[in-house]
Amino acid sequence: MSDIQRVDLFVIGGGINGAGIARDAAGRGLSVILCEKDDLAQGTSSRSGKLVHGGLRYLEYYEFRLVREALIEREVLLNSACHIVWPMRFVLPHSPDDRPAWLVRLGLFLYDHLGGRKKLPGTRTLDLARDPEGAPILDSYSRGFEYSDCWVDDARLVVLNAVGAAEKGAEILTRTACTSARREDGHWRIEMRDQATGSTRTVEARALVNAGGPWVNDIVGRVAGSNSRRNVRLVKGSHIIVPKFWEGQHAYLVQNHDKRVIFINPYEGDKALIGTTDIPYEGPPEEVRAEAFEIDYLLAAVNRYFKEKLRPDDVIESFSGVRPLFDDGQGNPSAVTRDYTFDLDETAGVPLLNVFGGKITTFRKLSEHAIEKIAKFFPEMGGNWTRESVLPGGEIDGADFVGFAESLRTSYPWMPRSLVYHYGRLYGARTEKLVAGATSLDGLGRHFGAGFYEAEARYLVDKEWAMTPDDILKRRTKHGLHLSADEQAGFADWFDGERARAA
Repeated sequence: MSDIQRVDLFVIGGGINGAGIARDAAGRGLSVILCEKDDLAQGTSSRSGKLVHGGLRYLEYYEFRLVREALIEREVLLNSACHIVWPMRFVLPHSPDDRPAWLVRLGLFLYDHLGGRKKLPGTRTLDLARDPEGAPILDSYSRGFEYSDCWVDDARLVVLNAVGAAEKGAEILTRTACTSARREDGHWRIEMRDQATGSTRTVEARALVNAGGPWVNDIVGRVAGSNSRRNVRLVKGSHIIVPKFWEGQHAYLVQNHDKRVIFINPYEGDKALIGTTDIPYEGPPEEVRAEAFEIDYLLAAVNRYFKEKLRPDDVIESFSGVRPLFDDGQGNPSAVTRDYTFDLDETAGVPLLNVFGGKITTFRKLSEHAIEKIAKFFPEMGGNWTRESVLPGGEIDGADFVGFAESLRTSYPWMPRSLVYHYGRLYGARTEKLVAGATSLDGLGRHFGAGFYEAEARYLVDKEWAMTPDDILKRRTKHGLHLSADEQAGFADWFDGERARAA
């Protein structure tokens, strides 16, 4: 008798789509393994513009179904994870040289009403010469609009879906490459390799989901030995981080000369996140970098509207991600659909579901649709369940983060306000597990700087699959943006020492 483990569903890819599908399937009672060759969210899903939004500009391309679905999902996510998803107001200065004002007003009217908006305030018109939001804007722009969307900690959204999947029984394997998947005797025979140790493992699965993002076609051919009639188009999007140069928590959306829009968002308190570009990309996705001409492009877009002029030496950090967009034949990268589609290969009654495209806002609906595509192979599984559920940490009464944060301050009077809000924003109702009974800052262990304590690092290793300093500093938190080079090196030395002692 074979002792090889057999599961219902094997998911390749630890980005937002793979983690969302794994959580959805596990919650329906399926046995699930998720396999990711790097860290969770290490690719595209940690390199987004950090927005849960309907996609205002998609209206220009008549993507009404996608915009409506995204607007509905915006409120679903706001209810399910209010600690990592929160409302943000966007100021759109109007340039008469670009889209006419009537077209902008029409788009914003549709945006307000397509998705059954309930929680977020609607659009209003601004007098930029009088309203405080216009203070940093050049005097030549006198009219503006303000509308609502939401911010999201994208990498944490991925990790929390993986945590949710694991709590429903899924096995999450990071830094584990799927090297081969072949149909054999009515199931998939799948081989994996641990990237750190080189050890191999074989499992069997009734169905395989390929949520490889930019690597989806490579997985179809090289790993699964299959073919797909669909393809992805790789488009690079780059962002820059600069010191914040305006007062208030609102963001800005500006139109560049080429009709593209650029987001200028408050980030990590005292910084701004600016992006994105849209450039066809043909290289290896793991080697993508923001190039100098992209940085110049983003700076020029900002300087077209703002009194304070940004220079290249203002850029604290830049990053770039490869968006795996479904190739719909559009020549202009900005016009390529952000919608998603599936390719289901049912050869020999052993299904392979390939996922193409998608955006972070609609991941939950994509996951639901993916499971529906393979539902006939699992007549025993449960029905849809994720719409009314909360993500780990989102168990907050009334989805009221401010009230929750104030209750945390009451529970931990010895903790600085900034630390209370940091823990509340990242861990929500799980903060108690992180603090683990500490009654003083000393109880949180070593302080690495900028509000980063040993207890948080240990929690991320124990509960969220963190295996390297970057897993913590860049993805599960943004401490890397606040620690000095010496402080980061000190943390890395401590972390490596702890890992060595645990080995």
